Amino acid sequence: METDNFWVKAGKTTRYYAANFSRIVRGTRWKVAKPSVEKPIFVVGCSRAGTTLVYKTFSECRKLGSLQRETHDFWATLHPPSERNWDTHAIDPCMAAPQDRDFVARYFFVHTGKRRFVDKNNQNGLSIPYLRQLFPDAVFVYVKRSPGDNLHSLMEGWKRADEFATWSNTLPVEVAIEQGRFTRWCFFLAEGWRDYVNASLEEVCAFQYRTMNEAILEAKEQIPPDQWIDIVYEELLNDPVTGFADAFAKAGLSFDEHMRRHCATVLAKPYNAFSEIRASKWRDKENRERIESTLSDVADVAQRMGYEL
Repeated sequence: METDNFWVKAGKTTRYYAANFSRIVRGTRWKVAKPSVEKPIFVVGCSRAGTTLVYKTFSECRKLGSLQRETHDFWATLHPPSERNWDTHAIDPCMAAPQDRDFVARYFFVHTGKRRFVDKNNQNGLSIPYLRQLFPDAVFVYVKRSPGDNLHSLMEGWKRADEFATWSNTLPVEVAIEQGRFTRWCFFLAEGWRDYVNASLEEVCAFQYRTMNEAILEAKEQIPPDQWIDIVYEELLNDPVTGFADAFAKAGLSFDEHMRRHCATVLAKPYNAFSEIRASKWRDKENRERIESTLSDVADVAQRMGYEL
């Protein structure tokens, strides 16, 4: 047993130093040649809409570089929301400077070794115009989920502040949602969030669902159709192989046998799911009545997304 543990630790140590060495080599190469980024893919959508499932599946593609993690901290380091008085996570396109592009390009190349990468950070759904300014040939993958299920998952996520509110400990406003039951703001900040710091949880989640999807739909109008991919979460649940095959084709990626096998079983290994994966599960959950009371608040954007309430 001790021998086995030794070789396990030795393997981890070897991989760690090998990865560091590779990053040093790629960093040197980038300084000399500055390999250009080619058609990066940004997965966007409301938090708890299924974006992690989509991101992780695209990350399986051998042609794409992926950090295999969400990049909230990375983008917040580049442009902290504190610089915008904590009003929003949206980064204005006027802030897209050449040094931003170089910073992002170098980081992803050094860490992945690929000129084309996939990234996912739900806060970036508010910053699509900025991202397009950085990378005019970027492809955006928009994950849509029905309001009932998305609202239910948001409400459940708010109960996990240690996972979804790690960035909000220094907010300049006291959060007392539901008379102080929730004191840490989760997921993302959109313009007007301060109006909800004393609201009910379902009102907060409806606000987040509405504002995020409205921002994405507005940005979509400025993106060429061949650089935009819509993915309906419920359709993935019915047939993930076909759904991802179509998305890969639109992104100009090969959907090989490796990807086909991965997608055939992807629903059996859910990423960060709170309960069983199925559509309309909110109807038999404890949040049903609270969600029904707020559906009128999201009806307009839901209809624009293709959902009839």
